[in-house]
Amino acid sequence: MTTPRLVQLERRGQRRVAVVDEPTLRMLDDCDSVYALAQSALAASRSLSTMIDERTTDDSLDYDPVYDGESEWRILSPVDHPGEPSRLLVSGTGLTHLGSAKDRQAMHGLEEAELTDSMRMFRWGVEGGRPAPGQIGTAPEWFYKGNGTILRAHGEPLVIPPYGEDGGEEAEIAGVYVIAQDGQPWRIGMCNGNEFSDHRFEKKNYLNLAGSKIRTCALGPELVIDPDVESVPGTVVIERHGTTIWSRDICTGEAAMCHNLQNIEHHHFKFDSHRRPGDVHVHYFGACSLSFGEGVQLADGDVMQVRFEGFGRPLRNSLLVDKTPNALIGIHSLA
Repeated sequence: MTTPRLVQLERRGQRRVAVVDEPTLRMLDDCDSVYALAQSALAASRSLSTMIDERTTDDSLDYDPVYDGESEWRILSPVDHPGEPSRLLVSGTGLTHLGSAKDRQAMHGLEEAELTDSMRMFRWGVEGGRPAPGQIGTAPEWFYKGNGTILRAHGEPLVIPPYGEDGGEEAEIAGVYVIAQDGQPWRIGMCNGNEFSDHRFEKKNYLNLAGSKIRTCALGPELVIDPDVESVPGTVVIERHGTTIWSRDICTGEAAMCHNLQNIEHHHFKFDSHRRPGDVHVHYFGACSLSFGEGVQLADGDVMQVRFEGFGRPLRNSLLVDKTPNALIGIHSLA
């Protein structure tokens, strides 16, 4: 059975959701957001796949011009909280892959024998991050990225802000969740993700990790409803002026990670505030390789491409350096 893949589209203020049926996009009837579709499925106690099958129409678009940005229809992030972006929480789990742990260790400039806190946490994950079904394992690293206002779609730039020191890709799979009215989290699906962080700022001191993560990030272009994430090969590519300057074959999924999905999801949703009815969550599962770890410095206009097998078309985003002077934020008193 084919795994459904959805895209969110917008044209002159009109929104639609479409299912990918290569090389076309087939519109869903009476559906202007993935969020609304998920809420309908929950209210009717029906699966998302069933809802998609029932609402798929013959109204279709050629996918290529939409994907290439040459259509009136624009690709949106594959999930949002329409009208209330502050009710979408973006977060992530780090140190889930051996490659990312080695990059973090190298970033801190220490030898393997001088274990950083990052490597200690990674080893705790190796020892206790894959509990048996129904059991609770070691808590992974967790970080906050922002709310729905930071999400960018395929084709939109990721920004180094005036106060930023750097910007680099983090090719990952992200999980997408909605919280039902009884507080139960439901996974909607997963998608290609570029978590994008300020690695130079983090390298100064690992305690800068929290601040280095509060940046724009990207998802899409497609939301995969029920993907197989046991072992997911992929590629990440950095292009400059149309030429590839760095690329890597990568692999993610549970077989490549020291924390299984059950453990990552439990330790995110164990917090009461993360189970507020009606909220949406996007959670990045971690990267296995970074161009920054190999000395690549991204420049204004570079294009980052992320593709995972089974997750549809590649996610492509350019890097934009905001050259606005870094100015003091003045605070007014209401005293």
